[in-house]
Amino acid sequence: MKSGVNLNPRMLELVILFPMMGTVNILTIMRDNAIRLKKIALEWSLLTLTATLFLWASFDGEGQFQAIKKFEWITGSVPFAVDGISLFFLILTALLTPICVLISWNSIKFLIKEFLLCLLIIEILLMGVFIILDLVGFYILFEGVLIPMVLIIGVWGLREEKVQASYYFFFYTFIGSVFMLLAIFFLYDQVGTTDYRTLCSQQYEKKLQYFIFLGFFLSLAIKIPKIPFHIWLPQAHVEAPVAGSVILAGVLLKLGGYGFIRFSWPLLPEASEYFGPFIQTLSLLAIIYGSLTTCRQVDLKRIVAYSSVAHMGLVTLSLFSHTVQGLVAAVFLMLAHGLVSSALFIAVTFLYERHHTRLVRYYRGMVVTMPLFGTLMLTLVLANASIPLSCNFVGEFFSLLGAFEYSYVVGVIASFGTVLSAGYSIYLYNRVCFGLPSKFLCYPRDLNRREFYTLFTLVVLIYLMGIFPLLAIDVIKSTVIFQEWL
Repeated sequence: MKSGVNLNPRMLELVILFPMMGTVNILTIMRDNAIRLKKIALEWSLLTLTATLFLWASFDGEGQFQAIKKFEWITGSVPFAVDGISLFFLILTALLTPICVLISWNSIKFLIKEFLLCLLIIEILLMGVFIILDLVGFYILFEGVLIPMVLIIGVWGLREEKVQASYYFFFYTFIGSVFMLLAIFFLYDQVGTTDYRTLCSQQYEKKLQYFIFLGFFLSLAIKIPKIPFHIWLPQAHVEAPVAGSVILAGVLLKLGGYGFIRFSWPLLPEASEYFGPFIQTLSLLAIIYGSLTTCRQVDLKRIVAYSSVAHMGLVTLSLFSHTVQGLVAAVFLMLAHGLVSSALFIAVTFLYERHHTRLVRYYRGMVVTMPLFGTLMLTLVLANASIPLSCNFVGEFFSLLGAFEYSYVVGVIASFGTVLSAGYSIYLYNRVCFGLPSKFLCYPRDLNRREFYTLFTLVVLIYLMGIFPLLAIDVIKSTVIFQEWL
C-alpha cells in the first residue's frame, strides 16, 4: 500500500490539538460559570472544524495516505495519516461537535462542565480512530469512545431507563470488541506488527482470513448495528439526550462501516468475498425489517432510530457488492446519514422540549402552530426519503447501481426498501405536521434563532452535498482505486 506526504503533518496535528486544548481550557474554568463553559467549548470546536476544512482544502485529491505523522509509544512508533475516506469522517465529526454544544445550550441543566468535557473527549477519540494506522491503537480509541458515551446516556439521559440503556450500549459493544482484539492478536502473531500498511502488504491463508474476519465482523456488526445485533440501538437513542443521539447516529454508527471499509477488503479480501453473500443477506434483512419496524413505531425517536438500521443495512449492502459504485456509495451514504439522521433527532427533540412527549398520537398541525419547524422538517423528511438533489438520493442511487451489478435479485429487494423509506417518512410528516392543531397541546412557540440556524445549517449541507456530490465523490473514488481495494 502506497503512501504520500503531500500535506504538512502539522495540519493533522491541529485537528487533534484544538479539542485537547479545549478540554484543558474547560478544566481551568469554575463549574458555576456555565455560560463561559459553553462558549469556550463552542469556540474550540469551531476551531477544530476550521482546521478540518483547511485540511480538506489542502488535500491534493490523490488516493494515498497524506500528512503522515508518527508518535512514539509502548509498541514503537504509531503512524497517523489521512486519506480521501477518513478526511470526510473527520469533517463530519468536527461539524457535529459544535452543533451538539448549541442544541444542548438550554437542555443540560446540571454538571455542565462534565458534559462538555465528555463531548470534547469523544471528539478527540473519534478523530484518532479515523486517522490512526495501527490496529492496537485503533482498538484502544474505538473502545475508549464507550466511556464518555456511556456517561452521556446514563447521567444526562431523559428518562428512568437511561442507566439500563447505557449498560446495554456498553456491554453489547464491549463484548463484541473482544473478538476484534483476538483477531488483532492473531494478526500480530503472524506478521509481528500491527502497522496497518504493513499488514495490508501481506498475504494470509484462507482459513486464517476467515477466523480473523469473523472477529472483526462481530465487533463492527454490533457497532453499525446489523440485525440481529441491533437490540441496544433504539433504547440508547430514546434515553440519550439530544447531543448523545446526534453523536451516536451521526458518527458512532459510522465506526462499524468505516471499520469494514478499512479492514475487510484491504486486509482480508478472500474472507470478504467468501462471507459476502451472508452479509448481503443480513443487509437486505436489515433494510426490509428496519423499514417495516419503523412503520409501526409510535415514538418519534424510535422512528428515526429504526430508520437508521435500514439505512446502515444499505451501507453494508453497497460495501460488499465490491464494486466502485458500491464502495463510493457506502462512504457517501454514511456521510449523508450522519447529516440527515442527526437533523431529524434534533427536530424531534425540539418538539419534545416543548411538549414533553414523543408519542406521535399527540402531535398534529405543527405546520400551523410552528411554520418554521414545519418547513425545515419537510426538507428533512424529503431528504430521508431520498428526494432528488438531496445527499441521500446520490448515495442510494450509487448503492442501487452497485447492488444491481452484484445481483438483480439483491437490487430489486433493496429498491423495495427505498420505497418503504419514502412511505414511513411521508407518513410521519403527515401525522405530525398536517391537520388541525392537536387539542392535547398548548399553542407552542416556533423555533428560536439558535434552534433555527442549527437545523438550517444541516439542511443547507444536506442539499449542497446532493447538488455538488463530486466534491466528495472524486476524492473518495480516487482512494478506492489508488489503494487497490478492487
